[in-house]
Parts: sequence; C-alpha cells; structure tokens
Amino acid sequence: MSRNILKSSIQNASFSIVFQIFCRCITFGINAFIVRRVGRDVLGIMNVRLLLLESTLIFLSREAVSRASLSSRTQEKNKSTWPQLINQIWITVPICFILALPGIFIWINFLTEVEEVYSAQYKFGCYAIAISCIIEMCAEAPVFIGQVFCFVKLKIVMDTLHILVRSLIFITAVLQDSNIAIYAFGFAQLSSAFTIIIGNYLFFHVYIKKLKQYRLDVAKKTDDNEKTIRLHEPYYENMDDFPFNSILEMIPGVMQNTGTYFNSDLKVLVWSFAKQGVLKQVLTEGEKYVMSLSPVLSFSEQATYDIVNNMGSLAARFIFRPIEDSSYFYFTQTIARDVALKEQNRDKVNETGEVLSNICKAVTSIGLLAFIFGQSYAGTVLLLYGGSDFVGNGLPEFLLRWHCLAIVLLAVNGITEGYMFATNTSKQIDTYNYYMAIFSVTFLLLSYQLTNLFGPVGFILANCTNMIFRISYSTFYIYKQYQPIKLNPLNGIRPGRLFFIVLLVMGIVCKVSQKRVFEKSIVGHLLIGVVCTTVTLLAWGYENKHLIRIGLDKYRASKEKKS
Repeated sequence: MSRNILKSSIQNASFSIVFQIFCRCITFGINAFIVRRVGRDVLGIMNVRLLLLESTLIFLSREAVSRASLSSRTQEKNKSTWPQLINQIWITVPICFILALPGIFIWINFLTEVEEVYSAQYKFGCYAIAISCIIEMCAEAPVFIGQVFCFVKLKIVMDTLHILVRSLIFITAVLQDSNIAIYAFGFAQLSSAFTIIIGNYLFFHVYIKKLKQYRLDVAKKTDDNEKTIRLHEPYYENMDDFPFNSILEMIPGVMQNTGTYFNSDLKVLVWSFAKQGVLKQVLTEGEKYVMSLSPVLSFSEQATYDIVNNMGSLAARFIFRPIEDSSYFYFTQTIARDVALKEQNRDKVNETGEVLSNICKAVTSIGLLAFIFGQSYAGTVLLLYGGSDFVGNGLPEFLLRWHCLAIVLLAVNGITEGYMFATNTSKQIDTYNYYMAIFSVTFLLLSYQLTNLFGPVGFILANCTNMIFRISYSTFYIYKQYQPIKLNPLNGIRPGRLFFIVLLVMGIVCKVSQKRVFEKSIVGHLLIGVVCTTVTLLAWGYENKHLIRIGLDKYRASKEKKS
C-alpha cells in the first residue's frame, strides 16, 4: 500500500472544515427558524435533551471500537486481519441496542420532566433517536473501510447528504404544522440514518464492481484499453491491498477467516478505549447532563445557553475537530503504540514530531485570535444573529467572551490529547482512565456548584478548569516520550513574539473601536476588525514563512500531479 497518509489526512481536514462550516450554517439557520416559529422551549428539548441522547449512544457505541480498529492496522505484533476487523466493527450494533434500552428508560422517566403539551412528542423523539442510532451503526463497516483506504470525499458527501435530508424533512414538516416540531425532528433523524446506510453500501457496491474491471484491464493491458486504464488510474491505483470482492464481505462471518473470530490485542484495546470513552463523554457533554439531571436552567434558558455555546465553539467545530480527527488518523498510521520512538523508523518519527509541532502552532494561533478579537466582537456577532432583545441583558455577550478563553484551551487540548490517544498502549490508556475519572467527577461537581453561584457561565469556568488538567497530563506525556530522542514538538504551542505583540496591539485597537465606533456604526466597527485581523495574519505569515512555503509546495505538487 503506497497511499499518502499525510496527504489524505490534510485533505480530510480541509474537506471536513468546509463541511463543518456548511453544517453549522444550516444548524444556525434552523435554530433561528425554530426560535421564531416554535419557541425556545422546543429548541431546548431537541438540541439539549434529544441530541444528548443521540451523542451518548453514538459515542459510547462507536468511539472505542473505531479508534482501536484504526490503531490495530499499524501494530507490529499480532496485527488484526480484515475478517477480525469487520467482526469487531459490527459489535457496535448490539452495543448500541443494549445502551438504547436503559437510555430511553432514563430519558423518559428520570430526567427533568418536559411540559405536558410536549410529553407525547418527547417520548416519540426518544424512541426515534435510539432507533436511528442503531440503524446508523449498521453502516460502520463501510465507513471504517472508507477511512482506512482514504476515501476522503465519500465521508464528506455522506455527511452532507445526511444533514441535508434531515434539515429538509424537518423544515418541510414544521412549515406544514409548527405544533409537530418534535415529531418532525424524530422522523428527520430516522430518514437521515437510512440515507447513511444506503449511501455507503451503494458506493462500495459500485466501486468494487469498477475496481474488478480495472484490475482485469490492467492484467490484459492492450493498446485498446490503455486509455481507459489511464482514465481510471487515479481512483483505483495503489488499491492492491483492497480485500473486498463484494459488499456482502462487509457483513461479519462472510469473509474467509483463517484466524480467530476476534483479535485478542484488539479486544484489550477496545476495552481500554471503552472505559475512557465513558469518561470522555461526561467531560464533553457534562453541562448538558447537569442541565438534564437537575433543574438548574429551564428549557428556554438551556436553549439560550446552547445557542451561545454553539456560537462560541465555532472554531472548535469548524477547524479544531476536523484537524484533530485527521491528525489522529495520521498519528495512528505512522507511530506504533507498542514500540518506543527510538526503536521506530527515525524519518517517520521526525516527520511526526514536526507535524505535531506545526499543528500545535497553527491551532494555538487560531485560538489566540479568537480570544483577543472575541473580547471586542462577541456582542456584535450576537446582536447580528439574535437581535437587540436577545443580547438585551448582557448575559449572552458575557458567556461568549468566556467561551473565547475556552477556545484557546480547546485548541491545545484537542491536538495534544489526540496525539496521546493515538500513541498510548493499552496499559497507558488504562492509567489515564483513572485520571479521567478524577477529572470527570471534579468537572461535574464544579459545574453544579459554579452554575448555582454564577449562572450559565459556571459551565464554562468548570470546562476551562478541566481543560487545564487534561492539557497538563497530555503535554507531560508528549515531553517524556520525545525526550530520549532530543525532540520537543511542544515548542509549537508557544506563539511567535512578533505575532503575539501584533495580536495584542490589534486587540487594543478593536477594544477602542468597540467603545467609540460601535455605537455610531456597526459596519465601521466590523471593518476595523477585518483590517486588524488581516494585519495580524500577515504578521503570523511573515514569522512562519517556512510553513507557508511547505503549504504552497504541496499545493503546487498536487496541481502538477493532476495536470
């Protein structure tokens, strides 16, 4: 296999960023549509309560199996075979079913009650979410195969189709009758789940058929079919190790297996990630669990917090999460978990260290940009989105400013922790699980106490504290791992001196603009922000000319290859 893993990871990040922007635009539009047509209570029930059930089932069912399976492809010892991987991937379906049963019961009977007028719709929504998650898990095998063999565009197309189908069905139904919004939400979730499973299997059915024909053409290469071979080569070259002859082989037990049904090392790794996944889910969605389990905020207040929280985490969703996912894939494919760095290929290790350092530098710089300029433009953005009534009491702006601090911490934590997860052994993952348990309990207690003291901003303060703990652990791990080979990728976390000074000066200029220009002209205030951001980015580019040069060289090389 000679596929370019680094190139694939970069492409995946690029496409994912575009998709996340597209997805967030649709989500923001739908949220505004719901608030104006149905009300904030319904938005709170759907976006906080029902989507929390979805994320809980999907994450706990898929995360551990998917991460472990990706890592098993680079194990030096006892490497998993494809039949073993397919068998392991399909475990996500019964896991999701088993988790759905208590999940539905808890969501309906134990969480804070919804108003009687929404009770029947809410119950239907819980069942619809659970069933859609189980259906979605049935597509995990082709999704995993697409990721391993670098079908970057497939994932983006499927995710885009998923969000479009869900949004169109929901909006169409609500336009017909706004009183059935939660029913519409449930039907939309079910429909989009079927879209994922049909789309993925249909793609591989067509792809496998054409790959077989391509292999036959190559085997009996003649002057007549040489043009056809060249035409299809970009799609089918370097696929000699693609093991599937039919989509039926993506079903467990169908592909011929000469070994055990499951790989023993893979089972251990899955169990380690599963224990970690529970803790990570609590840390990721902790504030929503606190909202759902205790009457800290009403559904209307939850909806307001959710809108501001989504807006505050735009950078994390648009940029950091795609980069984190693609980086994790790259690290798992280049660094073996069970071998010390000094015993691995030195060129690969050096490349990985440089990539890690450059990614840290990029995401930290983005986080600092968001923090500094967010202090001057949080209120402006919220005013344009929700109007003067929405920002009237000052709480949304206050929340968004604090979110900007969380963005810096999210940027660093996402990459350093992602690298740690990609290179940890099972024993190291188990050790970290103990710390994660402490972080989780601390986070939940802080969330509850700080929210009672400071209101919704308490969730953000608790999250920032938790991020600092996790960053400290993951950076210490990276430092210790690279110390024997005299490398320190963590140097990338420190911002450059020129960039930092220019950023502070531009931040002060924008703050003065907020005080003196904003009241006279919002457009003028925004233009000043654009100019200041441009100057800051130019300073960053000047200070990091080598990174710009690398990016341009890769772009030119890809253009030349296409031509």
